Amino acid sequence: MEVLLLLGLPAAGALALGFLGARRSAPELNVAFSLGTFLAACALTVRVIDHGDQLLAHEQFFVDPFNVFLVALTAFVGLTTSLFSRPYMRVELAHGRVTARRLRLYHAMYQLFMLTMLTALTTNNMGLLWVAMEAATLSTVLLVTLYRTPASLEAGWKYFILCGVGIAQALFGTILLYFAAERVLGAEGVTALLWTHLNAVKSQLEPSVLALAFVFLLVGYGTKVGLAPLHNWLPDAHAEGPTPISAVLSGLLLNVAIYAVVRCKILVEGSLHSPLPARMLMGFGLLSVVVGALLLWRQRDIKRLFAYSSVEHMGIVAFAFGMSGPVATFAALLHMTVHSLTKSAIFFTVGHAAQKAGSQLMENIRGLVTLSPTIGWGLMLGALAILGLPPFGVFASEFLILTTAMREQPWATPILLAALGIAFAAIFGRVQPMVFGETTARRLPHPPALLPVFAHLAIVLVLGLYVPPYLADWYRAAARLIGGL
Repeated sequence: MEVLLLLGLPAAGALALGFLGARRSAPELNVAFSLGTFLAACALTVRVIDHGDQLLAHEQFFVDPFNVFLVALTAFVGLTTSLFSRPYMRVELAHGRVTARRLRLYHAMYQLFMLTMLTALTTNNMGLLWVAMEAATLSTVLLVTLYRTPASLEAGWKYFILCGVGIAQALFGTILLYFAAERVLGAEGVTALLWTHLNAVKSQLEPSVLALAFVFLLVGYGTKVGLAPLHNWLPDAHAEGPTPISAVLSGLLLNVAIYAVVRCKILVEGSLHSPLPARMLMGFGLLSVVVGALLLWRQRDIKRLFAYSSVEHMGIVAFAFGMSGPVATFAALLHMTVHSLTKSAIFFTVGHAAQKAGSQLMENIRGLVTLSPTIGWGLMLGALAILGLPPFGVFASEFLILTTAMREQPWATPILLAALGIAFAAIFGRVQPMVFGETTARRLPHPPALLPVFAHLAIVLVLGLYVPPYLADWYRAAARLIGGL
């Protein structure tokens, strides 16, 4: 029942807002559907916590400790982003950057995007997982190109082409997965692609076929994660689309894509009994951390700056999943949570700052703490959180990852530390004058409502000081499932 509500509400929202999305009440309707989805996710979470073990809702859909925590996170950030988009998109409409017709497209595609991500997270069918990821690409292309400027159209086409090529690689990997499964589960036809069936017989699957499949699946879904060198779509899509979409792209879509990679890794490792998938994840992850950190120095656009920060942080997550083990996996799950909350909060503040300045160029944004203390302090606290300063949760997750790397992969520790230092200097050196620099602009008469920003940062702060026992047990259960313990 909860899964039906979880998927049915955003589907109904996309349909309703396709007709009503241009009305003045459309933002509130978008929030209402997002709130309903979040409540359904909460009900599903409570049921899983009560039962503890895997909950099969339907043959094609299933929920376990790994995906239910991502479902709850996705629904929560989807709700707070819809709250942020209410005033933000109304300002865009008032400034003439969007029309009522495009606003209808925005609201409908927002709900469709939420539907595709939640479908990808809850589906039991690896084929349907691929379909949901492709649908997520198509819906977000329309959102990235919402402004219809030459730059946004170019970013949309780049996003569509690169992610289309990537998802085609994932399709070939899924076909190879089915080829290997059919030899063991041949009598079951299409149900051979059900993840629960594959997981039950993974030791019997042909290792050479699964090794080749994982290469294509990692490249395909890794493109959506933004792992270097497959990350080129990500900065343009973040910079040219509406800021609420930048928040959900960075905070949610990347998580869903890494979830798909980890699901595939569980199957392949169970068949190969070799460290190949782990080494590939560590390699791509470490390369992403280094590339993302170095490219931060070249950025002049504030949204592109934090887009490259997402490349760096998803590289950290991929590296942690590659190290495997209960501590590294626990840290990866925690990092996914705090990165999602922190990065979406940062984009909320960046959106308001860019609207005030009339530009996304960092050199044109100065003295935010004078113009609007809520925007200024929100951006500074968000930047400090994402840079891993204690006591924020990003520090806790990065500390766990680094200490595990010192013990298990000592060769990688200096590279990680150097990249984190470079990223710290690049981001802090640019954010500090934006917040505390001199400005001749007038103070905002009415401070913007930034409740979602400080709600996110408060959660990240709490997770840096204290992880509630039920949440820690949740992460441990997911780490056991991923590690096959």
